[in-house]
Order: sequence, then structure tokens, then C-alpha cells
Amino acid sequence: MLAYLVKRLLQAIPILAIVSLLSFGLIKLVPGDPAVVMGGTTATFEEIEQIRRNLGLDRPVYVQIGAFYWNLLQGDLGNSLLLGQPVVGAIVERLPVTLWLASYALALTIVLGLATGIIAALQHNTWIDQVATGIALIGVSLPNFWLGLVMIVVFSVHLGWLPTSGYVAPTDDLAGFFRTATMPATALALLQIGLLTRITRSAMLEVLRQDYVRTARAKGLSEWSVVMKHALANAMIPVVTVIGLIFSVLISGSIVIETVFTVPGMGSLLGNAILRRDYPMIQGGLLFVAAALMMLNLAVDMLYAYFDPRVRVQ
Repeated sequence: MLAYLVKRLLQAIPILAIVSLLSFGLIKLVPGDPAVVMGGTTATFEEIEQIRRNLGLDRPVYVQIGAFYWNLLQGDLGNSLLLGQPVVGAIVERLPVTLWLASYALALTIVLGLATGIIAALQHNTWIDQVATGIALIGVSLPNFWLGLVMIVVFSVHLGWLPTSGYVAPTDDLAGFFRTATMPATALALLQIGLLTRITRSAMLEVLRQDYVRTARAKGLSEWSVVMKHALANAMIPVVTVIGLIFSVLISGSIVIETVFTVPGMGSLLGNAILRRDYPMIQGGLLFVAAALMMLNLAVDMLYAYFDPRVRVQ
């Protein structure tokens, strides 16, 4: 197991290098000049050229890439062109916000998605199954940014139950966190709840038809024991895979939701950096996101051995 972990971590290094290189190339293809953005509309040509020299943007592309990788080896991702602070510091400051929001959305997805999928499978071909499947289909079909705007209008503007924007850390005020994060987390999670419901329902239906489930029922085991200890445990392999992908989507999809609800997380940070052509922030943010997703995939691989004894990591 330890050798496998070390191998996967070593494999992550060239992947992260390729991610940073691709992000660097794609940014260069986008029209615009960050020096013009920083200089503003009143800056003269000489002032813009001075800004470009100060930022090193006048150097050849290969020199800029080499300087980036050299600094990366020293743990330095550079300074944000717009914030005027180290990229690592800005990411460390914003990353917990996105992780808390994505974790809240993931908890909603797991609880509601698993419960709805299990109930739909147990009530197969009944009105309960049809209602659960219909709700899942609606959840998959609704854009999360549109749902977020509708929730703001309904729950904030008309009912006044929840704030329209802002964020309170759970470590500062747990009640405040739920007040500020419930709407963005729900908007972020709804599509994933529908997806997990469909996957859980399909996996459970397949497992419930197996001989060992019928044998467990023939032995006189309670329905709860049959469903939770025998059926659900064996249906968790595809579900765990999907949950890992869902968490990845929740993190990457936070850009839109954090912008809609003005949440100061990684999503809004990267969104503003992309719009303002903040090269160091974009590259550093993508590296952090790529590393987080790779660690998440590794954690999912480790869970396989727990849910399926036949899976053994060499």
C-alpha cells in the first residue's frame, strides 16, 4: 500500500508540470494584455511598456516558462499582478472557503442522493420510484447558476430568510455558516444529487437481484440488515467512484456559484484572475486545483479496497 501511494505521488509531478504548461499556453492565446489592464485607461504607451518590463512580460515565452518552473521548485508561485500579494498566500486564504462550501454541498449530495436512490430501488416500479426518478431528472436538468438566482429571489428578496451574499466561516459562527452557505451549497449540489440518485438506484437494483440477497432474506434476516449490510455494501463501488467525481465537479463548479453569491473562495478568485489576465494567480490556482483533484482520485482508489475485499492495491 505504501509503495502504491509513493508511486502515485511521483506520477503526479509530471502531470502537474503539464497542467501548468498547458495553462500557460492557453493564457497566451487569449487576446489582451495584463499590463494594459493594470495601467488603466489613462496610462500612456511608455507607462504600459514599463509595467510589462516590471512584470517580465517583455521576455521571450521560453524564458518566462523557465523562470516559472525555477520558482516553482523553490515553492514560489510568484505574486498576483492585481492583488499585489504572493499567490500562495492568496490561495491559502481562499481555499478553505471553497473546501467548506464544496464539503457542505457534498454532504447534501450524499445524504439526499443515497437516500433517494435507495428508496427508489426498494420501491421499484411504484409511484415513489417515479417521483424520485422525476425529481432526479429535474435536478440534472436545471443549471446551477439559474437555480442560485431563483433561490436569491425567493428566499432572500421575497421571504427574507437567508442573506443574498457573503460568507461566514464555520469556525467563527456555525449558525452564520449555515445561513450564508446553504443556498450556494444547495444550488451547487442539486445537479449532483440527481446524478447520484440515478447511479445509486441502478446499482441497488442490480445488487438486489443477486442470489446472495435472496439467500439473506431466506435466512430470515431483517430487511434493514439485507439492504444495509448486504445490498448497499456491494453497490458502493460505482457509487464511490461517482462521489469522487462529484466532489471534483463541486470544486471546479464553484467558480460560477461563488460569483453568483459573492462568496470569497477559490472560484471567485480564479474567475477574477482569468478575466483580469493575472497569469501567476491563474497558474497557481490551476496547480492547486489539479493537485486537490489528484489527491481526491487517490483517496477514491483507496476506498475500493475497503468496500470490495477482492480489490487489493499492490
